Amino acid sequence: MTRTYRIFIINPGSTSTKLSLFENDKNIYTTDVFHDSKVLLSFPTINDQLDYRMKVIYDFLKEDHIDLTGIDAVVGRGGGCYAVPGGIYQIDERLIADTRAARGGLYHASMLGVQMANEVHQKYGGIMIMMDPPVVDELCDDARITGLKGVYRRAVSHALNLKATARTHAKRMGKRYEDCNFIVCHIDGGISVTAHEHGRMIDGNDAGGGEGPFTPTRMGSLAVTDGRRVLLGRTDREIRDLCSQAGGLSSWFGTSNSDKVHRMVENGNETAIRVWNAMIYQIIKWIGMMSTPLKGQVDAILLTGGLLRFPEIGKRIEESCSFIAPVYQYPGEFEQEAMAAGAMRILTGEEQVKTYPGKPVWSGFDS
Repeated sequence: MTRTYRIFIINPGSTSTKLSLFENDKNIYTTDVFHDSKVLLSFPTINDQLDYRMKVIYDFLKEDHIDLTGIDAVVGRGGGCYAVPGGIYQIDERLIADTRAARGGLYHASMLGVQMANEVHQKYGGIMIMMDPPVVDELCDDARITGLKGVYRRAVSHALNLKATARTHAKRMGKRYEDCNFIVCHIDGGISVTAHEHGRMIDGNDAGGGEGPFTPTRMGSLAVTDGRRVLLGRTDREIRDLCSQAGGLSSWFGTSNSDKVHRMVENGNETAIRVWNAMIYQIIKWIGMMSTPLKGQVDAILLTGGLLRFPEIGKRIEESCSFIAPVYQYPGEFEQEAMAAGAMRILTGEEQVKTYPGKPVWSGFDS
């Protein structure tokens, strides 16, 4: 008889905490608790949100009468540790410390994932792992260079969901992810637009650093002169929050709740309509940018993430970008399923867990 493994998934995002309990590959329970940016900004740092978000876990377990005693695996979404190759990593003290310190330069709610997994592990046991954290670095060399000597672009994206979506679509095509070229976009509280060449994310926006389209929580790219004018004199925390929590829709409307903003759009609010459409327009521009690293050889444009619940987003992207490649939508995300599948591979011995190296996968050119 095949053994049944119980796997608990913890996925803190910029505007929500998503929790799932799996038995092998079957999703038994899932909840996704929204957090308004006003509440999150009341904490001095993201690390200070730990107790607040742990209460979400304990409320979920109590309300659904779930006992995690004897759990086999606890999976925490990885955060801003040093950049690593893709894969599944054991959560240890060094990984937790480097994530809390944002050693990889990513300041984002995902940094709570390994910390929350450790809290659950301390109480209920089980192995604890992370998989394909946002700092997976597979950039091509040309994508690293900037116009300032010694300053290099970072790879920060929704790597877990982007790669899971790409693998899912490749399988539906009857191909391997490693044999395809995709542009994959995660569109939600944060937005990642990435170019995938034969199984590697060779380019994309630094979603964690505020580069790219503005989002419900992030201000997006600005000209250096605009950035200097707007940010000069602000505190480090104010600048950090604009990049990760207080920018974008939150800056315009005082809330990162996309449903509230979209209701304003539906009710004819001219400012809301203008800003909403501009956000979609910027996503479209970045998709066009990502077609060029792939030399136009794109098998498909894949859209995923929670904001696809608003049909006009996918429709406008398809209208503008289908000349590049066919556009396919995968609303929501595959992150919970991907983490559960990864835990199963470790638990069954199909794959070996990696040890976090404690140093970046790439640290500069030799000359």
